[in-house]
Order: sequence, then C-alpha cells, then structure tokens
Amino acid sequence: MVACFSAQFFVGRLLIWPVCKGDGNKRTHMQFFVLRVASNKEDQVREKLARKVKIEGLEESVGRILVPIERVRSVKGGVRRESDRKLYPGYVFIELNLDKDGRIPDKVWFMIKETEGVGDFIGSNGKPTAMSVKDQAKMLEEAERKEDEIVASVQFKKGDRIKVTNGAFINFEGDVDEIIPDKGMVRIITTIFGRPTPLELEYWQIEKI
Repeated sequence: MVACFSAQFFVGRLLIWPVCKGDGNKRTHMQFFVLRVASNKEDQVREKLARKVKIEGLEESVGRILVPIERVRSVKGGVRRESDRKLYPGYVFIELNLDKDGRIPDKVWFMIKETEGVGDFIGSNGKPTAMSVKDQAKMLEEAERKEDEIVASVQFKKGDRIKVTNGAFINFEGDVDEIIPDKGMVRIITTIFGRPTPLELEYWQIEKI
C-alpha cells in the first residue's frame, strides 16, 4: 500500500512533488529520467505531471518530480537582492519505476508525453535514457544544499579595477586578486598607508570602475 501526499515541499534547494510513504522497496529500483520542457515552464510542467500522477493513480510507477534550484545573491543598481535560480533551466527530472523488460510503462509514457509543455525525453537513438548514477548523484548533491548556502552571482574576474562601496574601506580602490565563489567573496589588493594590502570582501561590497 502506497500513501501519497499532494503537497510540494523543499529538501534543501530541491522542490519535490509528490511525496510517497510505504514504497521504499519500489523506490530503490526507480531511475531518474530527464525531460526537455518549454522554457520558463518547468514549475508548471512539474505541477501538471504531479496532478496527473495523483488523478491516474500512478504513484507506484512515478516517484519524485524535481526542479532543482539554488538561492542566488546579486546586486543591481546598488541594491542587494536574493532570488531562486534553476540549476537546469529547460529540464524537469522525473523518477520512474520501469517494467520488467526495462521499458517505461505505456500508461506512464502517454501520461508524460501528453502533458502540455513537455518536449521529449533525453536519450539516445530516439529512446529515453536513464541518468547515470554519477549524474544523478551530482544533480541531487547540487540541489540539496543547505538553506543558508547562498551562491554568489559574481561578475568580476582577476585583474578588474574596482572600488569599495560598502563597509570600513568604502571608497578605497584596488584590483581583484582572487574570486572565492564558495564564500561569495572577492579578494582584492588595495593600498593602505602606502603598502599593498589584501582584503576579502563580499562581492556586493565592490563595483567595477
């Protein structure tokens, strides 16, 4: 017996729908496939697929339907902003339980293909191909970042001439020495008391000049 709930929820940065309980054994044998979908329609396609799965009672054949996102911090017009960005724009990941012959069940195939916004499966020789274990693990790892892990949208490169716009060193000028993306920071070299001095600043605290 499989019990499913229709509410969507987040696991880290992974938006998931639906959630099933009691299908541990079946879930073990499920594989992820990738769907090409209409641009900027990823969320709508995911929701339509989830509704169809529930209405048609396909919970044992369809597992997670994923649109991985990440939280991005950027600065525009001097204003600091945070927004969600899709890690794989134009794609939806769907977890399927295959037939004994390794094929997608006909009912599931037609349910997916007849969903508005769905283009085609990613595959070879015209056939859907499941994600490799490596690619699946990479996708899930990227998507399951902790809520407080924000990716910096850094628009700088080494050698850029910049000016500090915020903090104790406001109006100081310098050159970008290193980008530190995992911390959302930039190391610059500026001059303090006549000596070259390295400073690590958050990317939104500086601007190009």
